Amino acid sequence: MTTRDTTQQAAGDPVHVQLPSAAATRALGEALAAELRAGDLVLLVGDLGAGKTTLTQGLGAALGVRGQVASPTFVIAREHPSTVGGPALVHVDAYRLGGLAELDALDLDSTLEESVTVVEWGGGLAEALAEDRLEVTLDRARGAEEDSGRRAGLRAVGPRWADVDLAAIVAVVDEGER
Repeated sequence: MTTRDTTQQAAGDPVHVQLPSAAATRALGEALAAELRAGDLVLLVGDLGAGKTTLTQGLGAALGVRGQVASPTFVIAREHPSTVGGPALVHVDAYRLGGLAELDALDLDSTLEESVTVVEWGGGLAEALAEDRLEVTLDRARGAEEDSGRRAGLRAVGPRWADVDLAAIVAVVDEGER
């Protein structure tokens, strides 16, 4: 079962959810996809193995994109066209990028308005792509077991996200885990 902290005291404060399994992490991606539209930027922050690609797999499944969503570490960016008439998913791994100039060289601006763009390892770099964005921080939960799941923090930035209820998204994931 996931647990949630739905106390959003002010705009921009994160909402947190415990994700006990990879399936729960994918379910969070699927729930987020219901709110995403062309032009949205999602930044994923977290250590290796935190679940960034797993969450993106859930996004891709719910968006109905073509191709297996896998970590784009060695190709830097992959575009997955929609099979259902929705926006494409542009999946970027910024881990190997040396700075904003290398991010600009990917020419993400040319697809940003017509796609959902997800940038793994984007914190401190990809914020320059759009003033409106959803930031998702994933951490490995600490527990007695070797893998005690993950914890996600969702933070909405900018006017695009002003009316999106992140707590309701987390509630959908929580209900699915019961």
